[in-house]
Amino acid sequence: MTLAVRGMVGNLPMALTSFVGRRRESSEARRLLSTARLVTLTGIGGVGKSRLALRVAEDSRRAFGDGVRLVELAEVHDPESLKDTVAIAVGLRVRAARPPLDMLVEYLASRRLLLVMDNCEHLVGAVAALCEALLRRCSHLRILATSREPLGIGGEAILRVPPLTVPDPQRAPPLDGLPQYEAVTLFVERATAAVPEFRLTEENRGDVVGICRQLEGLPLPIELAAARLRAMSAAQILDRLTDRYRLLNRGSRSAPTRQQSLRACVDWSHDLCSEQDQMLWRRLAVFAGSFELDAAEGICSEGSAEDELLDGVASLVDKSILIREEPGIAVRYRLLETIRDYGQEKLRESGEHLAFVRRHRDWYERLVSRAADEWISPHQVEWIARLEREQPNLRDALTFSIAGNEEEAAAGLRMATALYPFWLSRGRLSEGRRWLERALARPTAAETADRARALYACSALAAMQGDVEGGMARVQEGRELNLGHDDAVSDAFITHVEGLLALAAGDFDRGVACLEASLEVFRSEGMRMQVVEDLAGLGLATALLGEAERAAAWHAEVLAITEPCGEAVFRTYSLWATGMAELQRGDPAHAVALFEKGLRLTRSVDDPLSAAWFLDVMAWIAAAAQEFGRAATLRGAAMAMWQIVDGPTVRFPSLLVHRDECRRQIVGAIGERGYEAALRRGRELTFEGAVSFALREEPAAVEPEPAATATSLTRRERQVADLVAQGLTNKAIAEQLVISPRTAQGHVEHVLTKLGFTSRTQIAAWIVERTRDESLDQDSSIE
Repeated sequence: MTLAVRGMVGNLPMALTSFVGRRRESSEARRLLSTARLVTLTGIGGVGKSRLALRVAEDSRRAFGDGVRLVELAEVHDPESLKDTVAIAVGLRVRAARPPLDMLVEYLASRRLLLVMDNCEHLVGAVAALCEALLRRCSHLRILATSREPLGIGGEAILRVPPLTVPDPQRAPPLDGLPQYEAVTLFVERATAAVPEFRLTEENRGDVVGICRQLEGLPLPIELAAARLRAMSAAQILDRLTDRYRLLNRGSRSAPTRQQSLRACVDWSHDLCSEQDQMLWRRLAVFAGSFELDAAEGICSEGSAEDELLDGVASLVDKSILIREEPGIAVRYRLLETIRDYGQEKLRESGEHLAFVRRHRDWYERLVSRAADEWISPHQVEWIARLEREQPNLRDALTFSIAGNEEEAAAGLRMATALYPFWLSRGRLSEGRRWLERALARPTAAETADRARALYACSALAAMQGDVEGGMARVQEGRELNLGHDDAVSDAFITHVEGLLALAAGDFDRGVACLEASLEVFRSEGMRMQVVEDLAGLGLATALLGEAERAAAWHAEVLAITEPCGEAVFRTYSLWATGMAELQRGDPAHAVALFEKGLRLTRSVDDPLSAAWFLDVMAWIAAAAQEFGRAATLRGAAMAMWQIVDGPTVRFPSLLVHRDECRRQIVGAIGERGYEAALRRGRELTFEGAVSFALREEPAAVEPEPAATATSLTRRERQVADLVAQGLTNKAIAEQLVISPRTAQGHVEHVLTKLGFTSRTQIAAWIVERTRDESLDQDSSIE
């Protein structure tokens, strides 16, 4: 006999705290439920799947005449008990000796009901089988499931639940703009519940934003952190988040056991993984930031085939341990820091930590070595992009090597040297020098030739920064190192960099002599990259000497080598120097054409340092053509680019006279105030915007706005948003716009959905920020 509890149309618990954010995910989940009969919300533990499911279920009640039923599975560990648990949740009292599945089907077959299966991951096989059986035999049934991995049955629609939105570290929002970020709103709401007098202020905003970023927008740890405000300040919480598992160890007693501390939550995820998954999790924790599949295969596949590792990566993605990203062409994977910290702890416990850190370093040493070997090739732009993506891993590998024994330090020295062309191409001169100086300061087992090349790279970067004294100190060290060694190549490296330093010091004759001497050796050894670098230096030196024909010949050689293979970085140097030669010849139009071609190349490789050279000289040309406002804007843009790369505003002392003359002409024509205003406009341009301005492209490129501000509102929706910001209710908005209150409510809902907000306060903050930006834009156009 089977009885149903009369009048029971739902068993959703009443929320004890407010629901924050997730408007887009809520809307998408409801949309999926309208088209698919099984929707699974997936994501890492603590990301808020259960809260989202309950919110979606609550909002969907009216669509299900027979109610919404929640099946709590977190504390159900026996697959055999699953059907009984579902039966109880839907209101059945099973007394007959019949299979529970048959009774469930009989009861649910005619009902229009939503079943919420919460926390399925530890019973995923049994849950999948039951859901498939119910959906096949109960035509009006729909299921909303939460799980750290999909159920994997036909017809399943999967919605991955991301962390809450956090402010971009590169774009610090004002205080009144912070409520648009879900993580901040959640922290403030939970903080106020814990400490009623808590307020978000200018004084604590940085700490609150820092906490939300450190916790990567994960709701569970954010709520645990906010609860700590009862005993600590926001600044103290942020300071102690380095040991987040100890700090975030006490939550609500009413929460499931696994959610009462961050540690318990991650332990739960780990225990649900197979031994193979657990092993791969801890080994992947050796990566910093994100990584690509080839790196995982090269480092973590010990004892398993590549196919098995790929299956393991897919399994961890399914379980929401790994996050899959597609920032561009390459698919990358990453562990949230909370998950990575846990994996590293397990890696140390396993005794494998040192071995895998070393494997990580060895793999990345091979990667940068290949990049250096293929720098003058069609793959250069790809290598620049790859090394850019791998910066966190490369920094970790360098740190490990330089802090190690002499063998480890030697590997670090080789890595730092191999990265020299990358640092040069990205304008990261100071960073490159720091790593090379650190590597050179350590006792190493490096061969003499390896140390000589590191000294060359370090002093070459010093030359690029105009630090002649610092560079010459390393040159002298290189000369002493090579004494007694019959190594023509090592001598050529040191001679080459002596030439670069001579150019930076304004001694062009000596620069030419040194570069010609080193070029002879590089040619004989077939060292293409060094040949190209030498030729570019000779072209620059002879141009600065006023020997335009000779400079053109050197740069013709550079272009003959680099253009056929698609190389970009050295071509930009060559085009700049050739343009300088054309200026010496008295042909500014040809010079501008060369500079514009070079600027386009700097954009293709995102090279702000080289772009600054072009912008600077184009400012002189504009001033000579009496385009004084344009000249000042270009000069400001060049100054901003140098600031980006932490480089000097003077590359060669001999060019100072041109910059001084340029400034004198501009100020004489438009005055000091006009000069400063135009200079400021140039400084405010982004890299892309500065290049577009210099190339006279229309419309000028602008930085994309954050998702919330870039969303397009209709004219009516913008009117409604403005009225919401003024504090009007839906009824007042309806009266103002002569529409019905229901229509006004619909417009407000659309605005919230498009902007990804959850409250009218967030709309008001967005309008304030938007209005301020529009006002600033208008002021700029008036100037």
